[in-house]
Amino acid sequence: MLRVEGLHARVGGFSLRNVSFAVADGNYLVLLGASGVGKTLLLEALAGLIPDSGGRVLWDGEDLGRMRIQRRRMGLVYQNQALFPHLTVWRNIAYGAQSVGDSRTELHRRVQALAEEVGVAELLQRYPDTLSGGEAQRVALARALAMRPRCLLLDEPLSALDTQARGEMRALLRELHRRGQTVVHVTHDYEEAVSLATQVGIMENGTVVQTGTPEEVFHHPKSEFVARFVGIRNVFPGALEAAASQDADTAPFVSRDVRFSILTQTRPGKGLMIVRSEDITLSRTRPESSAQNCLQGSVIDVVPARLGLEVYVDIGVEVAALITGVSAQRLDVRRGQDVWVSFKASAARFVEE
Repeated sequence: MLRVEGLHARVGGFSLRNVSFAVADGNYLVLLGASGVGKTLLLEALAGLIPDSGGRVLWDGEDLGRMRIQRRRMGLVYQNQALFPHLTVWRNIAYGAQSVGDSRTELHRRVQALAEEVGVAELLQRYPDTLSGGEAQRVALARALAMRPRCLLLDEPLSALDTQARGEMRALLRELHRRGQTVVHVTHDYEEAVSLATQVGIMENGTVVQTGTPEEVFHHPKSEFVARFVGIRNVFPGALEAAASQDADTAPFVSRDVRFSILTQTRPGKGLMIVRSEDITLSRTRPESSAQNCLQGSVIDVVPARLGLEVYVDIGVEVAALITGVSAQRLDVRRGQDVWVSFKASAARFVEE
């Protein structure tokens, strides 16, 4: 198991601050973050390429900070591949195997096996400047795997690839994970996390602010930053009030004088109400449903989305609802139209300040 405990590191004017997380053997952690939050710096600190100034990086309880870089066995693959331009594909891959002391016979066998595994066996005598982006990324991956890494560190591995190459690389990474490879993969791409991760972490300003399963992080964010980063539009600041009775399952939440009902046992106080767009229903007339939150408002914008349309409604606060194209046609949604917004109390999540 990889365990990072209170890691600090600094390069120039940027710092990693108190980074902590754990990755069990065979898990695939995707760390999501915008540009400039320290994703690459974190991978380099894990690999031992930059010195840490506090905290520990452990593997099965052993402190990697006390080891030479080669003994850490962290296979780092950069976004730009960082292949040696003067070496053939064969020699680039062999470089990784040489770092772990393979014999000449084993070296040849391993290079050939890895080249076949990642799909570059026919490219072994080529040079990096003759490769496509997808081919170069596969070679870089094979070079990292050649050192038999206990953990594979991937820095935005798909960002420079075209759509076809990206899909092929995702399939390859999933296969490596199925075989038991432990992976830490940093990216800004939400879809990469959805398609690959068994664990997800969110980075903000040089630290990791939340980790968990994709379900936990994407559906139950612990802060406004995390909620907005993972694409949740409906984040309302306000205050949770006391429930109507001790036996009540729900409690009122007030944001800008708009009252909602939340299924929660949390004590009253200031905080955020978070609701996913796909959990909100729109209708032209007041719905006959069990939803405790039912408010009328006016459509202020309609925006095409990957899975339909996002409709923004002013109900005293701005609410975003994700609806299908079929629903949009049925409702004849347009700006200025009066609609009813409804969602269940169980669909809302309260996050304490």
